[in-house]
Amino acid sequence: MLKGFKDFLMRGNVVDLAVAVVIGTAFAKVVEAFVTVIMDLIGKIGGKPDFSSFKPEGVSVGLFLTQLVTFVIVAAAVYFIVVVPMNRLAALRKKGVEPEPEAPSEEVILLTEIRDSLRAR
Repeated sequence: MLKGFKDFLMRGNVVDLAVAVVIGTAFAKVVEAFVTVIMDLIGKIGGKPDFSSFKPEGVSVGLFLTQLVTFVIVAAAVYFIVVVPMNRLAALRKKGVEPEPEAPSEEVILLTEIRDSLRAR
């Protein structure tokens, strides 16, 4: 039972997921700090970065507006910090012609023949 658990943990997907969670958490802090900077700039321009007290005709829409602005800033940060560079990288990779695989060396051919003959026995 312990061996199965060890195999599960060492499977690539679990390790990749753990790395993604750690990096995602760190990236979330960066984006949160970026949102704070942008909201402070909005506060400098508009007077107040928090719209929660905004209640036109008694309807509390201020908290919704604050969260909406925060969402737009987060989406823009993710797009410009992650998506745009990854798209550029993918385009550069697509432009480059991948080299044809080299023909196997004589040693590799010989070792392959030896392996095949050993399997045949």
